[in-house]
Amino acid sequence: MEFQELDIKGVWLIKPRRFGDSRGYFSETWKQQEFEAHVGKVNFVQDNESLSSYGVLRGLHLQRGEWSQAKLVRVSMGKVLDVALDLRPGSPTWGKHVSMVLSHDGGEQMFIPRGFAHGFVVLSDVAQFQYKVDNVYAPQSEMTIAFDDPDLGIDWVIDPAEMLLSDKDKKGTRLKNIKSVEF
Repeated sequence: MEFQELDIKGVWLIKPRRFGDSRGYFSETWKQQEFEAHVGKVNFVQDNESLSSYGVLRGLHLQRGEWSQAKLVRVSMGKVLDVALDLRPGSPTWGKHVSMVLSHDGGEQMFIPRGFAHGFVVLSDVAQFQYKVDNVYAPQSEMTIAFDDPDLGIDWVIDPAEMLLSDKDKKGTRLKNIKSVEF
C-alpha cells in the first residue's frame, strides 16, 4: 500500500496495490500492521456501507465528544467526490477542507481522523461507499455542517440543482455559527 498525507495533517490517501490479469484483480484493502506503521493505531469497531445514485450528497456529518469517529473510506463501485472538513479545536487548518475523487477503478481510500466533518457526493450513476469507523453511531452526538456554506468554499463538482439531499443535510449548521466542537 502507498500512504500519502494530504494537505491537512492527519488526513491520508491510501492506495492499495492491485494484482490483476484477464480474470480481474486481487487487492488487500486493509492491513492493520501497514496502516499503523504509517498513520498510527486506530481500533476500527464497525464497517458501514451505503448505495447511492448520481447526485446524492451525504454530509457533512460528524459525531462529537466521546462518540467522535475516525473513518477509513473507499468506493467499491462507482465514483464519488469525498470531502473532509477540519473542526479540531486549535488546529491551524480549522475550517479548511480537503477533497479527493475516490473510485472503484483506482481503489483509493481516504483516512479521516477524529475531529473532522465528512461528506461525499456521487459522481457516477451509482456508487457503493464503504467505511470503517472507530466508534459506533450515536445520534445524540451527531452534527451536520451545511454542505453549501459559502465560507467553506467546497466545489462539489456537480450542479446543486442535481443534488439529492436528506432533510438533515438540507438543514446543516453554518461554520460561522460554530463556536467550538468537542472531540
